[in-house]
Amino acid sequence: MFSKEKNRDQNFLFSTLEDQLDQQHPLFKLANKIDWQSLEDSFKVLYSKRKGRPSKPIRLMCGLLILKIPEKYL
Repeated sequence: MFSKEKNRDQNFLFSTLEDQLDQQHPLFKLANKIDWQSLEDSFKVLYSKRKGRPSKPIRLMCGLLILKIPEKYL
């Protein structure tokens, strides 16, 4: 499947968050290497739709844990 070619001439107002981030940063590279859907599927069985508060996205929860890791280990 082909994706649309990104227009790099857009104003800053219309650029995506991905375009604004440093794509060479280790955390950016790591986030694109992780298979988020497999984590979502693995953790899905641990949550209940009928009890308690609605769950937060697994990507958010794992991402916050990754941020706690000192950068020298990434």
